[in-house]
Amino acid sequence: MISADEKTSVQARCRCHPTLAPGQARAMRVNHTYGRGGALAYLAAYDVHHARVFGRCEAKTGIDPFMALVSQVMGQEPYASAKRVFWAVDNGSSHRGKKAADRLTAAFPNAVMVHTPVHASWLNQVEIYFSVVQRKVVSPNDFTDLAQVRDRLRAFEDRYNATAQPFQWRFTTSDLDDLLARLDRHTPADRQEESSVALAA
Repeated sequence: MISADEKTSVQARCRCHPTLAPGQARAMRVNHTYGRGGALAYLAAYDVHHARVFGRCEAKTGIDPFMALVSQVMGQEPYASAKRVFWAVDNGSSHRGKKAADRLTAAFPNAVMVHTPVHASWLNQVEIYFSVVQRKVVSPNDFTDLAQVRDRLRAFEDRYNATAQPFQWRFTTSDLDDLLARLDRHTPADRQEESSVALAA
């Protein structure tokens, strides 16, 4: 199970004055005046069962960069010889709809694309990984150029792959079953109440 997406516009901002690390009774000090060093897109595929990340930096997002990420993952084991590899993606333009699913299956017959519901990309586990990247790699966004951004992202990937454990969801299938059972218990009474109100009117 692969969870994939893009983190767009990761910028290199060269601060006019050095960032000062936090100290005793002092917060980190970041100068808000900076020079722009460009931006790149960070594409990542996250193996949800093994907590393994495959990433790449591209000049922009799109179908070709996304398919390059897919090729990077599907070209190695265990994905190349797996019976099926599910790719969970949101409805972004690089991988939206049936055309994207057909394109994926045509390139890799054992790959199956699964879309999250519209406006629910937060359900995709790669978003948790991107949140970690934002906090631990990108912030406070103090880079001299894009090469430094790329190097930092690659170094973080290596460290993450060496130490990470799969994310543990707190909302389990048992929790979902309990929720649905509670909804079922309330639904018949609500329907009876609605029908009696309709009859009285």
